[in-house]
Amino acid sequence: MAQFLLSVHHGVDDPMPPEEEIQQMFAAVGAFNDKVRDAGKWVFAGGLEGVESATTVDATGSEPVVTDGPFAESKEYLGGFWVIEAADLDEALTWASAGSAACGGKVEVRPFQSE
Repeated sequence: MAQFLLSVHHGVDDPMPPEEEIQQMFAAVGAFNDKVRDAGKWVFAGGLEGVESATTVDATGSEPVVTDGPFAESKEYLGGFWVIEAADLDEALTWASAGSAACGGKVEVRPFQSE
């Protein structure tokens, strides 16, 4: 069985939903997480702090350079993710669709490289 990253993306200009909607979203994501666990597909998941909390490290030169902020300025940022096991891409896409509906955001699906 292959592992897939389901990553949740948000737009930097997306308005913050009202608190009531946020709580509904948390409940929907919790229910989705339970379904993934119950199906035996769960590997790991996590939400991330805001993009403003990012720090970038570049150690490709002679000395590491540490910079406050994300790697690149962009219109979207990673808000959270799931790592799941799925038989194939079609199954991963089915899970991603349910995750997207639960979290109210776009979900990118990418397989991990095989060893």
